[in-house]
Amino acid sequence: MTDMPVFGAQIFIEPGQTPEDIDTWFRMLKENGMKTTRIRMFESYMHQPDGTWDFSLFDRAFKAADKYDIKVYATIFPYTEKTDIGGLKFPRDEAHLKSIALFIEKLVTHFSPFRSMYGWVLINEPGVSGTIPWTEFTKARYQEWLQKNPQKEFVENGYPILVELTDQRFLLDYNTWYLNWLASEVKKYDTRHVLHVNNHAMFQNCAEYNFPEWRKFLTTLGGSAHASWHFGYFNRDQYAMAMSANSEIVRSGAGELPWIMTEIQGGNNTYSGMAPFCPTKDEIAQWMWTIIGTQGKGGIFWSLNPRSSGIEAGEWAMLDFQDHPSDRLKAAAEVLKVIDSKEELFANAREVDSGINLLYIRQSLWAEKKMASPSTQNYEGRLAGGVMKSVLGYFETLSEMGINCNLKEFGEFDFSKDDYSGTTIILAHQISIPSEYGSKLEAFVSKGGKLIVDGLTGFFDDNLHNTMKTGFPFANVLGGNISEFKVVDNLFDVKLDKISLPAHLWRGFIKNNTAKVLSTVDGEAVATRNQFGKGETLWIPSLLGLGARLGGTEKLAQFLSLELKQNIIKSPFVFVSHQKGLLMKTLSSGSSFVTVVINKSKEGRKVALILKDQSNTPTVLFADKKGTVSAHTVLISPEETMVIEWK
Repeated sequence: MTDMPVFGAQIFIEPGQTPEDIDTWFRMLKENGMKTTRIRMFESYMHQPDGTWDFSLFDRAFKAADKYDIKVYATIFPYTEKTDIGGLKFPRDEAHLKSIALFIEKLVTHFSPFRSMYGWVLINEPGVSGTIPWTEFTKARYQEWLQKNPQKEFVENGYPILVELTDQRFLLDYNTWYLNWLASEVKKYDTRHVLHVNNHAMFQNCAEYNFPEWRKFLTTLGGSAHASWHFGYFNRDQYAMAMSANSEIVRSGAGELPWIMTEIQGGNNTYSGMAPFCPTKDEIAQWMWTIIGTQGKGGIFWSLNPRSSGIEAGEWAMLDFQDHPSDRLKAAAEVLKVIDSKEELFANAREVDSGINLLYIRQSLWAEKKMASPSTQNYEGRLAGGVMKSVLGYFETLSEMGINCNLKEFGEFDFSKDDYSGTTIILAHQISIPSEYGSKLEAFVSKGGKLIVDGLTGFFDDNLHNTMKTGFPFANVLGGNISEFKVVDNLFDVKLDKISLPAHLWRGFIKNNTAKVLSTVDGEAVATRNQFGKGETLWIPSLLGLGARLGGTEKLAQFLSLELKQNIIKSPFVFVSHQKGLLMKTLSSGSSFVTVVINKSKEGRKVALILKDQSNTPTVLFADKKGTVSAHTVLISPEETMVIEWK
């Protein structure tokens, strides 16, 4: 493979398939411009009852891949219950661990010599949504972990620890340990090929993923992004936005490693998945270009052919039941023609950094799992998901302004720089923050950074103490403390100058010390701005991100256009105004820029862009509904994706 984005589709191999079937599927990949596939390597179809190994079924697949020059990601899939469609996440006991090691030895030594072999997917979709499978093996690992990470009954200032996050801390390390063990086993027999993993349910499971640690043993990072399984926080008309946010989390996690979207929904799900759904050909193009616009190096659709048996029988495929290309596969092929025609452009493309960073904090997601419970009114802020949805409210708003923004876990942000002028961090309703993060944020702001804080950010420390009572580590940088939070309503207004911002559920009142008061209610501060060193903080302790999701993003966009002027000015392309239902991503490549514009609204739109360099002239590379661009104005149809090169 090259640095050029490469797409493919999973070929599902199972007993009963003929050599002709398998040859047809690889030929279909080739004829539709796809250069890669993923194969689930079932131990249950290789390891015979008498202890021998029969690889012939999968040999046929690899020989077909060699024939058609298709590169293979091989997913290690140890024996599991035949009804288990996702695969095991952890070993059951020591004997099971040894059996997995034996399977890896047999698998890797046999298949690594194939010319088509590209990489090993260590496990299919790690992550268990915070629920630890307490097998005897896991319990033993937990006791070992506790020896190095003993539980405390009290913190240093004397307060008792009454709600434990120890299980979530262990799970974070347990996932990392098992992935590293799998990588080490593969490397005993193969040091040439890529090591990869595809994370799933990113908006729910991301707190389990320690990406900086994973970079030490992975070659590439990936993800699964099935609209039916994973986009439950979004409506269908927001699925392109969901793909963009999912992609940004993976891109940040990858760091300097390349990343791909390892699983993209390619077809209809009938009885599996969370919601019955079939992508349109338009959505296929939107998702592919969104991944590329997030600096992805490609993706793999799930799947090319449908599996024949089991809970997913007859589902998810990009081929019809007669092995003819669907409209979705044909749409993917059209995207790939454009990529192939501009190999150098896309090989060198990098996402433009606006300097805006939306940070989520894994301890906040852990705390929400422990503390959140449904209310009679079903307030979003009281449900699990409120923390991530608050972040997504800002992400959606900025995307509709045409602005790139980073979506990172706090530990993935680089706090080691000497100057943060022009860099903004937004902490939206991050309810639990380790106390030691206070000094990091002080250093960031003092060196010229801008910090925007909303909601109940910092309400708890990482032991779930209320920081307003046990010591608020952000008092200096924010210029005050909270006097009280009050429930107001599902939606209420926060007034700043002439803007009334929709907010959700809780209003925070500030006991101000050094900050400038921007807004008051009943004589008490509800928004402040604090100068700290060379930078500043803006603190609005009401849920603006979630309020924008519930009450509309227009006012938040108006507010951000003023607060983020320094970031917007340096962006090479932004929309001239907030565009509900549209999103744009911008790449740079050599002397060119590439903008990906997607219209998810119900009508055609005429959209003006602000160009930092007026000398850039546009060329439309892709427009699946004949959209046009003239000077700095884009005409785009409903559901259309436009890709424009600017020189």
